[in-house]
Amino acid sequence: MAANNSGDKGLRAIVIGMIVFVLAITGIFIYLDKKPTQNALTPASISKADGSGLVFNPGVKPQIDIWEDFQCPACRDFEAINNEYVKKIIAEKKAKVVYHPLTFIGERSSLGFNESIIAANAAACAMDENKFVDMHEILYQNQAATENSGKWTKEFMISLGNKIGLTSMKFQNCVTGGNYALWTESVSSYAAVKNVNSTPTIFVNGKELSREGG
Repeated sequence: MAANNSGDKGLRAIVIGMIVFVLAITGIFIYLDKKPTQNALTPASISKADGSGLVFNPGVKPQIDIWEDFQCPACRDFEAINNEYVKKIIAEKKAKVVYHPLTFIGERSSLGFNESIIAANAAACAMDENKFVDMHEILYQNQAATENSGKWTKEFMISLGNKIGLTSMKFQNCVTGGNYALWTESVSSYAAVKNVNSTPTIFVNGKELSREGG
C-alpha cells in the first residue's frame, strides 16, 4: 500500500509540474490543415490509435501525450524542467507516454529543407534502436539560437546520434533517406483533429492541460 501511495504522489508531482509550466509559458500558435499520408514508412513503436505517436509503455495508465516541435524554444524549456521526471516514469513504467513530434516551424524556412522534419525523422530513427529518449534530450541540448538557422542538417543528426551511441548503418541510412519524413504528416494531421494549435501541448488522460487556468 505504501508503494502505491508513493507512486501516486510521484505521478501527481509531474502532472502538477507540467500544469505550472504550461500555464507559465506562451505557446507558439499554428494552423494545421494536413491530410494523412497513405503508405508512409512508420517507426516501429507508433500507435495509430494514438495518432501515430511514438509510444512508451502501452496499456499503462495514466496516459501523457506530449506535442512538441524540436525547434520550439518553449518546448526546450519544457524539456529542461520535466525531462528527468518523464524519463523516470518511462523507465519505471509509471505512465504511458506518447510523443507527437510536429514540424510546423520548419515550414516557414526559406532554406529549402525543413529542419523540424529532419529532427523528427532522426528521433523516430533513434526510436527504432531504443534510443529515442537519448536523442530527444540531445536534440534540445543542441537547439539552434534561432529557428530555421540551417544548423540541423541530416549530417548533424548523424553526428548527434554518434554521441549517444547510434553508429549503425541502419540509423545513418534512416536519417539520410528521410525514412519517416512522410510519417510526420500523419502526426500533424492528428494534431488538427485534436485541435492542437501550439507547442508544447500536454494531455493527461485525454484532457488538455489549460494554459489559462480556466
